[in-house]
Amino acid sequence: MAYALPLLKEPEGAPEEPEPPSGLPEPDHRILRDGDFWRRVPAYTHVSRADFLDHLWQAKNSLTRPEKLLDVLRGVADADFVADLAQGLMSAPMALRLSPYVLSLIDWNDPEHDPLRRQFLPLASSQRPDHPCVGLDSLGERHDEAVPGLVHRYPDKVLLLSLDTCPVYCRFCTRSYAIGPDNGGVEKVSLKVSETRWEAAFQYIKAHPAIEDVVVSGGDTYQLKPEQLRTIGMRLLDIPHVRRMRFATKGLAVMPMKVLSDQAWFNALCDVHASGRKRRKDVVVHTHFNHPNEITAITEEALGRLFEAGVTVRNQAVLQRGVNDDPATMRRLLRRLSYVNVHPYYVYVHDLVKGVEDLRTSVATAEALEKEMRGSTAGFNTPTFVVDAPGGGGKRDVHSYEHYDRVTGVSVYTAPVVKAGQFFCYVDPLDSLPADGRARWADPNEHREILREALIAAGAGAGAVREFEAADAAHSAHA
Repeated sequence: MAYALPLLKEPEGAPEEPEPPSGLPEPDHRILRDGDFWRRVPAYTHVSRADFLDHLWQAKNSLTRPEKLLDVLRGVADADFVADLAQGLMSAPMALRLSPYVLSLIDWNDPEHDPLRRQFLPLASSQRPDHPCVGLDSLGERHDEAVPGLVHRYPDKVLLLSLDTCPVYCRFCTRSYAIGPDNGGVEKVSLKVSETRWEAAFQYIKAHPAIEDVVVSGGDTYQLKPEQLRTIGMRLLDIPHVRRMRFATKGLAVMPMKVLSDQAWFNALCDVHASGRKRRKDVVVHTHFNHPNEITAITEEALGRLFEAGVTVRNQAVLQRGVNDDPATMRRLLRRLSYVNVHPYYVYVHDLVKGVEDLRTSVATAEALEKEMRGSTAGFNTPTFVVDAPGGGGKRDVHSYEHYDRVTGVSVYTAPVVKAGQFFCYVDPLDSLPADGRARWADPNEHREILREALIAAGAGAGAVREFEAADAAHSAHA
């Protein structure tokens, strides 16, 4: 089935839109960047609109080598910034991949503080030492693998990691243990496209009738070929007990023109969606915007096309320092998402990822923001702020901790349905702690005692403390 953009015409005799009251400015969440904004980057000065809006041009010209990126930035950013970035890229655990679209959205008059630059391009001067509890697979996904690339943590839901590439690589990726090529001394777990691996996942799902919900992620489903996306979607729909499917992609935030220019991929997604509707099954897209500047007029057009096709899009943001951790920015993000028909779903407290302590915030910051957001817009467009509990506890409401020590920064969560009887500790970034908390963490001999104190305060018995310590030791050895 082919899908085309309908011609939008005003119905005959339609009333004219009323003029807004004079003197009242347009709400800023409705003002989206438009025009040929990419031409302010010298490397893209002569790029036509047709080329820039072509996903193939974006993919071909994405920056994957630090030396090429630095060449593009010379004359755009000052020499000190370029040198700082070059040093930061050398030690980053995530490889570089950045689309021209994202590069052109960065404010190169002040790149150090730009919220998009902070997410994708590391500066050596901003780096902070990793917290002692940080690891490559902090969520324990590999521990919950049922078969390679299929994570079964929740009773009725599985996560299918369909591939290991993305249209861009985020420096804060929680799946840096597998996504992208080896980098910064990190040897990645292979999750390459494999029909054999997918088949094992389908057979596991078939054999477990409690599974009703499948998240198809990676990597990024944007990178699946149309026939691959269609195959995965239709195979899952053919399993009677699978009722819900989510295709996860950051692509809408970093390369929205794919939805406008890759007709085959768009058709495949819409075919799976339409087939699901006929079977009364839910097929949606989950995406990942973190800052309102990521939403442009191009984004609006892409999301509008999905909306016209009846495809629901939900957003999962990550709370990040200097990106969206102030009320004004988060409020504008939620309203702008709502304006372009994306439902804000989750805001994650930043996972314990290597090399990005400068982006993490405290649990207290998330709690304060959640209070500020309630009432900012409609309830169904107000996200839940969550901690994805380190070690595999799953998503927990940020305020649902059993104990939170703001001196040591340890919050303790339980997950009665996911892993009954277990306790999970999240830790705030060290530089957010008072001096006495930082001093305790500076002593390696104190680390286990800090966690033990928090667990006991949370109500964990001796057996639960021993179990946590054993799991933590095993996780640390594996990481």
